[in-house]
Amino acid sequence: MAKHRKPSTATRPVRNVLVAGALTAGAIAVPAAPAFAAPVEIPGIGTVEVPDQILSQLPPMPQVPALPQVPAPIAPVVSAGAQAAQAAESKVGAPYVWGAAGPNAFDCSGLVKWAYQQAGIELPRTSYDQAAAGTPVSQNALQPGDVISFYGGSHSGIYVGNGNVVHASTESQPVKVVPLSSMPFDGARRYA
Repeated sequence: MAKHRKPSTATRPVRNVLVAGALTAGAIAVPAAPAFAAPVEIPGIGTVEVPDQILSQLPPMPQVPALPQVPAPIAPVVSAGAQAAQAAESKVGAPYVWGAAGPNAFDCSGLVKWAYQQAGIELPRTSYDQAAAGTPVSQNALQPGDVISFYGGSHSGIYVGNGNVVHASTESQPVKVVPLSSMPFDGARRYA
């Protein structure tokens, strides 16, 4: 077996002096700490510190194409008749007053006229005139907003769908929704 010789402790100070001298003289190049650029945000990863040296070598970031503009949803078109039906229903519970045309009390034709005014359409004032104007509609083709005549045209109301009509019936009865079949149907007219 060969014997290894232990280095002399006398050579260590010399080696330390040589390394220190080389550092001082610049013979050994010790890289400086890298200069860091501002933090870079990487989608899906987060914020990362990237050295300036690396950033200067990277190709430019590709431009992200703009997303197509999505049109705003279009509100459904509500017919004037449906608007009138909604307006009339909003007065359920209002008192009946003969000759009144709203906004707080109504007779039958006054409620119909007022409701259509809310939809921007002028109708005749009396139930007989309302039964004679507009476009005739058969009972099996009724749509919300159709003006319904009862009792030979002496009473009117507005069809609100599902077999119901809203009307101002008589003294001591408020505006209410009732089945269409609860009164003798005389005809229907469409104004919108």
